Amino acid sequence: MTDPRAYHHGDLRRALLTAALEAVEEVGPGALSLRDLARRAGVSHAAPAHHFGDKAGLLAALAAQGFDLLAQALTAAGDNLLEAGVAYVDFAVTRRAYFEVMFRPELYRPDDAELVAAQGRAAAALRSGVATLPTGGEPADTARDALAAWSIAHGFATLWLANALPDRVGDNPREAARAVLRRLAS
Repeated sequence: MTDPRAYHHGDLRRALLTAALEAVEEVGPGALSLRDLARRAGVSHAAPAHHFGDKAGLLAALAAQGFDLLAQALTAAGDNLLEAGVAYVDFAVTRRAYFEVMFRPELYRPDDAELVAAQGRAAAALRSGVATLPTGGEPADTARDALAAWSIAHGFATLWLANALPDRVGDNPREAARAVLRRLAS
């Protein structure tokens, strides 16, 4: 009898990345194993290593995919920094598995070319909204302002995911983030 999960993937790389997302959601990025990933994808235990080299290579590819998705979300917000911040928080909440991998460089190859390019696209998308920040009479410093905006949105997202915010912020992450991040734009 043939195993119904036998190799049949038209795009094995995509299937492995999808299986990796499922595994990260269940066990977290640190506990991910290539052997379990192969089992989930219904392929030989050597298939993930053939495509990614090792776990660090797989997680670098997953992080790159996450940064590209984040760049798309931020770009969709346009030049509106408030909406970009809300999009950032929404991304973290709705695509948690990506978010948990993206900011754990000890788990992947931070110099991976695909990853570095995707990080650059996400950073550029964030910087585009920073131009709308009031400067209070000071000269504009896009790099500093982008770091401040990212820190606030990322901090809020991390606190939300850790369930560490007070009850009064409510149960809607987008609206709660909008209320907090609005302070940036004022």
